[in-house]
Amino acid sequence: MRPEVLVLTLMATPVVADVTFRPIDVPEHRYTGGWEHFVGGGLASFDCNGDTLPELFAAGGETPALLLRNTSEPGGPVRFDADTPDVLAQTGVIGAYPLDIDADGHLDLAILRVGENGLLKGGPDCSFAPFDLDFASNDRWTTAFAATWEGGQNLPTLAFGNYVDRANPDGPFRACDINLLYRPDGDSYGAPVALEPGHCPLSMLFSDWSGTGQADLRVSNDRHYYVDGGAEQLWQLAPDLRLYDQEDGWQDHKLWGMGIAARDLDHDGRQEVFLTSMGDQRLQRLTGPGPKFEDVPYDLGTTAHRPYSGGDGRPSTGWHVAFGDVQNDGLDDVFIAKGNVEQMPGSAMDDPNNLLIQTKDGTFAEVGETAGLASLHRGRGAVMADLNADGMLDIAVVNRRAPLEIWHNVTPGTGAWVALSIVQPGPNRNGVGGWIEVATDPVKGPWMSREITRGGGHAGGSAGFEHFGLGAADTAFVRVTWPDGAVSEAVKMTPNQAVILNRIGNGFEISD
Repeated sequence: MRPEVLVLTLMATPVVADVTFRPIDVPEHRYTGGWEHFVGGGLASFDCNGDTLPELFAAGGETPALLLRNTSEPGGPVRFDADTPDVLAQTGVIGAYPLDIDADGHLDLAILRVGENGLLKGGPDCSFAPFDLDFASNDRWTTAFAATWEGGQNLPTLAFGNYVDRANPDGPFRACDINLLYRPDGDSYGAPVALEPGHCPLSMLFSDWSGTGQADLRVSNDRHYYVDGGAEQLWQLAPDLRLYDQEDGWQDHKLWGMGIAARDLDHDGRQEVFLTSMGDQRLQRLTGPGPKFEDVPYDLGTTAHRPYSGGDGRPSTGWHVAFGDVQNDGLDDVFIAKGNVEQMPGSAMDDPNNLLIQTKDGTFAEVGETAGLASLHRGRGAVMADLNADGMLDIAVVNRRAPLEIWHNVTPGTGAWVALSIVQPGPNRNGVGGWIEVATDPVKGPWMSREITRGGGHAGGSAGFEHFGLGAADTAFVRVTWPDGAVSEAVKMTPNQAVILNRIGNGFEISD
């Protein structure tokens, strides 16, 4: 069945709560720089010292990048201290994405730069060092990244999206650079494959949209510089590397693409895709045949096309987008970091962040101002994660030429929750490309589905626990589809805990 609107069946009676976030004091940090840093400003979250609390790594542009070590007490106040190793304190950083490249149990970092990109090997207690993987990156303006594991490979396939070709004398308009795909050659990387044409990407995401176990690469591109002749893109990796086209069902979408995120909102087993831009923000659903995506109805309330406060009626500019259940009522909400590119006269200057709360009929309501998130800084990269292990999702945003902001979720009366992370032997230790599913009733459902990905957002991503709100439920059932397609049995567990699902055969055992 393909409903004309997204209608969700609640897993449990929704929790009615006044969504509230409180700002916390954080070390001073700003994303700065000229034209090459109008975009970027990514923020990565990942646990680099083994205490299960996520650290934050913030791009700085012309300012050195910053590692914020999480010193929160579990369940207590959110606290961070600046503690940046020299190898991370680079300038020219656009953003970063965490992933365990070599399956040693330490999260590594892919660093996006104006200049040469880098892969840094993570070690104990937030230590990092350059990788010896024959990875070579020349001087480009890299603004997007995604990673996946292809069958039989020890290392991930890496996609780097490059913005305007700064060496093109006829630029910047119609001067988009090519994108690069690094496929492993044994235990190292050879020369990259060009993904061309490139249309100035600002985000990309590997996702198994078809449910076949094959990840394809979706690329969201900035029309400001490709101007004409470009569009959003979907690359097939196998059996042949090619772009999907109309014969496959793919429809051209043209927008000022900034960020991308995917989530199965209506529990039909197919993921919706959220695309941020200058102007309307686009939530799309998969309608088929093939990779055919269509915009959801305007009445769903997700366009967030103009500021809701600040008095500026010009179109909004969306950057990072993230799904997450901030009330733990079993319904995914949406956070969008907003802010003018620099001084774009056709776009709002006072442009507050959005927090779109999903209601039981599948529509979304704006609560950014009442929730305390209506910052008027120029937002860029962001994170939605449980920063102090209290079972509620917090929010952090990197701002251009303004201080980094972190808000602690103190919403009263929230529901139950589980936070889950999967681990498997061998390569692809964290199960990228696998799926976690959670239900409160394994027979009636619905099952909430979550694909494990590395990429998306805008110039930054997260690695760690996947958070599921459960409403009023007092039990949860969990199953895993592993990256190789094997499916575990459903396992009953107690809510309100963060656990690791360690693969054994096709199943798993639970550990703290």
